[in-house]
Amino acid sequence: MNQPTASAANIDRREFVAQLMKHCPNALVIPGLGSSNYDLFAAGDRPENFYMWGAMGGAASIGLGLALAQPSREVIVLTGDGEMLMGMGSLATIGAAQPKNLTIVILDNGHFGETGMQRSHTSLGTDLVSVAKGCNITHASHLTELEQVSDVARAVSAKSGPTVFQVKVKADDVPRALPTRDGVFVKNRFRAALGFEPV
Repeated sequence: MNQPTASAANIDRREFVAQLMKHCPNALVIPGLGSSNYDLFAAGDRPENFYMWGAMGGAASIGLGLALAQPSREVIVLTGDGEMLMGMGSLATIGAAQPKNLTIVILDNGHFGETGMQRSHTSLGTDLVSVAKGCNITHASHLTELEQVSDVARAVSAKSGPTVFQVKVKADDVPRALPTRDGVFVKNRFRAALGFEPV
């Protein structure tokens, strides 16, 4: 399957994430480094958001661990193309583990947004849907329209994953909405949302 061209990247990322969270209010969400953090926070702060301020490339692996530890919960990894490219090997482990409750949403603007908007590999021929399918993640597809957020919501609730969506978003300079950088607070709030004591 050929990935959509750059001209197909017409989704407003912030609106897409806002609608996704309206559809999936109970999901546990692991955003990747940078803009996906800001998009998630802009959609509404909540204890079930585990914000990342580093560990580039680690979001999918953290999401995998969470999905395996919490099999009854819906788990969404919300990341960007640059962050997913850096952690691409995690797709192989996810494909091997086959967590039914894990959905990975890649907001793909074809650029490394946190380091100066250099073109990323997805604008130079790398198709993350094909990579996911090659890693035994059979439910993987491109999204090019905002209305397809309902496809993601259905996949999250169905828990028939693992599922990967490569969402072609505009390469806009969206204003930052910054969540707290207090890692201990984020960790303990997230633990409390899962019913665990702070540590």
